[in-house]
Amino acid sequence: MRKILLALAIASLPMHTSLSHAEDTASKAESWGLVGEKNARFSAKVVDIMCELTGNCAEKCGAGSYQIGLLTTDGKVIPAMKNGQPAFNGAVVDLLPFCGQNVEVDGLFVGEDIPAQLYQVQLIKPEGGEWQKTDLHTKEWDRLNANLPGEGPWFRRDPRVLSEIAKDGYLGLGAAEDEKYIKENL
Repeated sequence: MRKILLALAIASLPMHTSLSHAEDTASKAESWGLVGEKNARFSAKVVDIMCELTGNCAEKCGAGSYQIGLLTTDGKVIPAMKNGQPAFNGAVVDLLPFCGQNVEVDGLFVGEDIPAQLYQVQLIKPEGGEWQKTDLHTKEWDRLNANLPGEGPWFRRDPRVLSEIAKDGYLGLGAAEDEKYIKENL
């Protein structure tokens, strides 16, 4: 229920759509050829989205347990949903060290306009600092899970992912639906 409420709350956030309407010529973000993709480079403060929504603020942006967002200078909250790695890795690990700080980000808005687009942050630059790639997720995962058995990408071995698959199947609809889909489509 908490996940559903969080998803609904994030979906209702005022998105900074003016950033996504014009191609940002200063952006150095790499195209991924995705639907509705638009380069966007802007300044923002790294924030805990739940804190912005509810006023209930955890120390250090929840220490990585909450979704991190970008609060623009005109007060819009942009959920940073993805980092610059090719797998669908979140941006929390890359943004968390900058919690509460003003940064410049460079990346892509992806998806159709309104009600919301996703923002994939590829580069981040702290005030007075240098540009950094957002590629820390798998490095941090490997560091924290060095002793896990198995081979392959992190998501094939992550206990949280495996637990969800065991509970709800690969499609999230249960093992019976997975079997039916595989039989009909593969």
